[in-house]
Amino acid sequence: MSDTGKKITEKLSAAALAESTGKDWLGWFAVLDHWGAGERGHTEIARHLREEHGVNGWHAQSITVGYEQERGLREVGQSSTGAWETSGSRTIDVPAERITEAFVDESVRHRWLPDADLTIRTHRPGKSLTADWDDGSSRISLYLTAKGPAKTTVGLGHHKLDDADAVAAYKEFWRERLAALKTLLES
Repeated sequence: MSDTGKKITEKLSAAALAESTGKDWLGWFAVLDHWGAGERGHTEIARHLREEHGVNGWHAQSITVGYEQERGLREVGQSSTGAWETSGSRTIDVPAERITEAFVDESVRHRWLPDADLTIRTHRPGKSLTADWDDGSSRISLYLTAKGPAKTTVGLGHHKLDDADAVAAYKEFWRERLAALKTLLES
């Protein structure tokens, strides 16, 4: 089963959270309820977890998102600002510059991302790229992390989506397209 549509509490087990932070989901939800987190913003909640409870940054973000989802303050695929977005990643055995080129060069892009309505806004070869999608109704951002001279992790975000259905559809779409990009570049 894919992670599309799953709450973070379904992706990160209560046991794993407790092992890393000393409390499971219910324990952290009780702490946050007692503190009044339901009336506070995302950043303030995560900061409270870090500063008052010694939770590391990644777990503080995870607990905060889990709390917001559990208490109906945000849905799966919704950012803390209320915007809808999704992301995906893939490690590809090529230098980072080749991945940037696969987005920028239309003839290469058409081979793995046919019929894409994509307008490049900015790009730093081998580093990052932003582009408007569907006449600017949404936007993608690409971040590349070199894992060696010929191995790169691609992190892709798709922002300004319409709703949860669009998040689910684009999550699957990018999973397939990044797999196609990997196949193309590694062959």
